[in-house]
Amino acid sequence: MNEILLEELRDIPILCVEDEDGIRKVIVDTLKYYFDDVYEARDGNEAYEIYKDYNPKIILSDIQMKNCDGIEFVKKVRKNDFHTTIIMLTAHSNEEYLIDLINLNINYFILKPLNLKKLNDALLKYLEKKLEPILLCEGLVLDLEKRELHFKEETISLRKREKEFLQLLHEKNGAILTYNEIEEELWIDKEMTTHALKSFIKEVRAKLPINILKNVPQEGYTLDK
Repeated sequence: MNEILLEELRDIPILCVEDEDGIRKVIVDTLKYYFDDVYEARDGNEAYEIYKDYNPKIILSDIQMKNCDGIEFVKKVRKNDFHTTIIMLTAHSNEEYLIDLINLNINYFILKPLNLKKLNDALLKYLEKKLEPILLCEGLVLDLEKRELHFKEETISLRKREKEFLQLLHEKNGAILTYNEIEEELWIDKEMTTHALKSFIKEVRAKLPINILKNVPQEGYTLDK
């Protein structure tokens, strides 16, 4: 995987769920080559607590585990979350779970045993989808790979946080992107002050060639298409 693609993965938090300690250590050590933030869990119950606390963008999970298996864990995640990318590790003997997995909107499957090529292939597919241009509204395109907005003949460069903010608004599909979500997703470990948010929104509005940001008082923002 080339350096540009590797850099795209650096800031993405990932959760590895595997009940075999030795296997989990090998997978986690491999993931650390790609990702700065790698979380690990030994079963679905522990994984769900980590998921709620750290909001990983990618989940890599085994299916058969003690206490709470991968299916039950993913059911909890998918109850309210259809955006997190989920990669399941499957064995030929897991075919009885196939219908459940399809219904749970699993993004990718990796057939055991996991190796570097299979992991590379899944991550490349994830990046290709993640970096596809987004149509924010008629005529306004967000180029995720280049961090640019395109409107008619105009090209507008964006900072990383600005790009991620517009991407989050698009992913909400008309729902409100709340102030809490903005802080958790874009400020991460820092406190988002009211002044910081207002300054940020002002800068984003100044760059937009058309006004597509709609403020919902006391709640957050939506895309006004």
